[in-house]
Amino acid sequence: MAAAFVYNTPEMLQPSTTAEGSPPLLVIAGPTAAGKTEAALRIAEQHDGEIISADSMQIYKELEVGTAKPTPEERKRAPFHLIDFVDPHEPYTVADFQRDARAAIADVHGRGKLPILCGGTGLYIRSVLRGLSFPPGAMPETQEIRQRLEEEAGERGLQELHQRLAKVDPVTAARVAPADAKRIIRALEVYEHTGEPFSALSRVDEAEKLNYNAATFVLTCPRDLLYERIERRVDDMLAAGWLEEVVRLRDLGLTLEHQAMQAIGYRHLCLFLQDDGDLSEVVARIKRDTRRFAKRQLTWFRREEMQWVEWSTPEEFAAAVRLMSNVSILGG
Repeated sequence: MAAAFVYNTPEMLQPSTTAEGSPPLLVIAGPTAAGKTEAALRIAEQHDGEIISADSMQIYKELEVGTAKPTPEERKRAPFHLIDFVDPHEPYTVADFQRDARAAIADVHGRGKLPILCGGTGLYIRSVLRGLSFPPGAMPETQEIRQRLEEEAGERGLQELHQRLAKVDPVTAARVAPADAKRIIRALEVYEHTGEPFSALSRVDEAEKLNYNAATFVLTCPRDLLYERIERRVDDMLAAGWLEEVVRLRDLGLTLEHQAMQAIGYRHLCLFLQDDGDLSEVVARIKRDTRRFAKRQLTWFRREEMQWVEWSTPEEFAAAVRLMSNVSILGG
């Protein structure tokens, strides 16, 4: 029988963090298109679990096709939490997610169900497991955001970026000269990555961290297969009406200034509608940038203390699910 490739995993997996008497928590992280949702669903069906999404774009209402939200059929298989509940005109911060996710975990556990935290937004997952602390000098890498902002500064001018900063972080905007490209871009970069204004990041969240009896995994597959799955997913989304969805969102008043429209693909298609370019070139850029995003996700999760499980065939995927089910918090 095929087995998934596992990094340094004992036969009976123990919790990644042990806190006696604390709620059990299964965490399935990993890059986009790696099969996390299907794995979580199979385990939820087996262990009477409910899934708490850790995806920074699936939180938004109206964004359906391009966020790969669980389908109606998938939602019948197990309950999902923290999807489809934030107005896309409104910002949503990591601190918001920490509060909402911890409340959802407590609710699921309180009803005697298994909480499964599942998603690819590493900062969301870290905020639940470790708490929040974002001093300005220790921000995670955000090169893609920075590069895009630099391109926008060149195309549209710094004044427009400074005006955008004034809307989301007036305190910093008042301190930064309209011609100070480096500081304007840095402040916007921090805001887009965390949902918090740069002026607030010197504050450290000193709230007591909640401990979980947690088993944490990164589910992935070989790079060639992952990239193939990413490109197929982009094609499927476009065939399912992704561009038409962006048109509808634009008609609802959403623009590139809204946090919800900064997601890969939504941003690209919004610019395409604005500039009337070559759609095939736009699609190629979406695929390229999604591959780069997946690579950054993997880089992020390598810094975390998690068990890595890799699969490349349906049989290995099934083995990966069995392996993640075989943890002491689930009773073996």
